[in-house]
Order: sequence, then structure tokens, then C-alpha cells
Amino acid sequence: MRTTTLQIRFNSPAFLGNADQNGQWRTPPIKALLRQWWRVAFAMQNGFRVRENEMRHIEGRLFGHAWLDDDVDETGAKVHARRGAVRIRLARWDLGRLKTWEGLEQRTVHHPEAERARHQVGPHAYLGYGPLDGRNGTRFEKRNAAIQADESNVLSLAYPEEDAPLIEHALWLMDRYGTLGGRSRNGWGSFSLCTAQGGPALAGRVPLRPWRDCLGLDWPHALGSDAKGAPLIWHTAPNDDWRSLMRTLADIKIRLRTTAFEFPRERPDGEIHDRHWLSYPVTTHKVRAWDRENLRLPNSLRFKLRPISQTARVGVIFHVPCLPSATFRPDRQTIESVWQRVHQFLDNRQDLTRIPE
Repeated sequence: MRTTTLQIRFNSPAFLGNADQNGQWRTPPIKALLRQWWRVAFAMQNGFRVRENEMRHIEGRLFGHAWLDDDVDETGAKVHARRGAVRIRLARWDLGRLKTWEGLEQRTVHHPEAERARHQVGPHAYLGYGPLDGRNGTRFEKRNAAIQADESNVLSLAYPEEDAPLIEHALWLMDRYGTLGGRSRNGWGSFSLCTAQGGPALAGRVPLRPWRDCLGLDWPHALGSDAKGAPLIWHTAPNDDWRSLMRTLADIKIRLRTTAFEFPRERPDGEIHDRHWLSYPVTTHKVRAWDRENLRLPNSLRFKLRPISQTARVGVIFHVPCLPSATFRPDRQTIESVWQRVHQFLDNRQDLTRIPE
């Protein structure tokens, strides 16, 4: 077994809930995120030509499972469940220290569809809807704490030596692009991983694939690149305050959804419109067919706060394209058109810079 010790430090508050819905440092979300980025590293290692059954078998034996039908032990007997070979430990399982949002929410941002609030919404509540309640001032939806920005912990891992290259590549990807907890795709729970003093630095390569080719699979397996091979990754200007960076990201998301993808009618008509392909559900604009099946479509455009110095952070926007599952009956031509417009919108923003990574 190989062992690695890392420091994990949050760059924005994290809504990591325990069984009582209270914010707490916990290992299960970290292990789940490691599995997600391990799949991306696995896909890249195999040139994005993945036999999914083979990948799931390897993943199940490495991280544990209770669902593989073809797993056997050393004697050839069927194994119905297996404990994973990867071990994860935190130095502390402290409760979150952020117990109130009072004084954290900055000035509101304009939202053309928020008529009840005179077209103004709190940016933190907009990006943190669910954990945060924006009615009459931003506050926790429930009386629970969050892990606050700049809290840190010691993360220890042990894993089989033969699996080290993919595990360590996945850890590097987590550091660059990973987020944890509720509303993490919107930048909450952004964190950094640093090796212990004197230890080797995390290293890896960005798993880039032409974004249209990424639509050949219905699970996130690569970051997209454009027709010239440039990564679909954008940076905001640096800022030493996570509050204002989250406000910037909220403004970008609102403008994207309401300006570039305005609904044709003010009231919902139950039909599928281009904006629905960004993510679903959309408040007050339900799709009749999808809602009957209780379908959920996560946004493949993700946000993260990343440090660039001891004090400064940038907001990172990156695209991890994949085709919606067959249950959505996706129209690939429409989806390609939607994401091409998204990329153009972000390229045209004066406050964003495309980066080479």
C-alpha cells in the first residue's frame, strides 16, 4: 500500500451535511469525489475509449461495491459486496464553524425574472439555493452550520501501489477542479489539496477532449476543448474576497440563463426549450414530460474558486460536457447549438479570460 498525507483547505464555504443535516467534516463525500475524478483519469488513460462494464468492475474492486454481479474472491466464489482497497482518514471530524450568514451577503444582483424582489436577488442565495434561503435576507435554510472558507484539515490516504498513478492523477484533478457538498457545481465547497511539507507535489495532465466528441458519452469523463484545441476554461479577475467572487459568478450565471436563453413566454408552457438543456429543473418552468418522470439534469458547466497566491483567489468556470441520459430523449443537434452559444457568451464577457491550463 502507498500512503499520502495532504492538507485540505476550503476556499469557499462548504455545505457538507451529516445525518442531522449539520455541517461537518466527513470522509464519505471526499471518497465519492475521488471516485468521480478517478473515472475521468481512467477515461483519459484509455484514450476516452471506455468499456463501461470493465471500468465499473475495476472501480468496484478498488473503492468497494454492493452491486457487481461478476466479482469473485481468490477461491472463485461469488462476492456480493466488497470493502474498498482505498482507505481515507481525516484528522478531525469537527462540526462546521460558520453558524450564521449575517454580514456575509454583499449587495444584490439584478435578475430580470425575479419580479417579487423588484428584480434583485442575493448572489449567495442564488448560487446556494437549498442550503441557503434568500427570502428577507440570506440565511441558512435550516439551523445548521457550514464549514467556512479557510478552514483546513489533514487528509490521509492509503491505496494499492499498482493503482497509485490513477489515484494520484485523480487527486490532482480534485485539487484543480473539485468541489464538495451542496451546490458544489456553483463553486461552494471549493478546496485546495497541498502535500505535506517536504512531500512530492501533486501532478497530472488536464483530460481534454473536443467538446462535441464528449457528447458521445452520457457521463462526465473529460474537460471540453474547442475546435482549435483550447480548453473551455475561463478565469475571473483575482480577488482576495470569496464573497465578491461568488457575486461575480452569480451575475455571470444569471446573465447567461436569462439573456442568452430567455424563455419565449413568461409563463411556463410545459414544452422543452433551449434553456432546459443547461440544467433541470428550472424554477417555475417545468417540462411536462420530464416532470412526470421526476428527471434531474445537472449542469455540466461548473464553477470553482482557486487560490493563486497566499491571499488572492480567482473564479474558474469550466465545461465538462456529456450527453443527457437517454431518458431525456436528447436532441444532439439542439444540445450542440446550446453549448456553442454558452461558449460564445463566456468568450464575449469582458471580465473573463480564457486560459490555456
